[in-house]
Amino acid sequence: MNTAKQDVRSLLDKLPDDCTLEDVQYHLYLIEKVQRGIERAEREGTLSHAEVERRFKDWQI
Repeated sequence: MNTAKQDVRSLLDKLPDDCTLEDVQYHLYLIEKVQRGIERAEREGTLSHAEVERRFKDWQI
């Protein structure tokens, strides 16, 4: 697992030279959300595609 510093360096290497600070913040936000989602899925498990479809049908009117 990378450190936060390594993740930031990697991100900066991938972004264009003319990116804004807002661009950097947005991408850091996305990285954090994806990492949290992966950790939660590992901790709590995931749903099958069929289960998601079943639950979604319950929401529809």
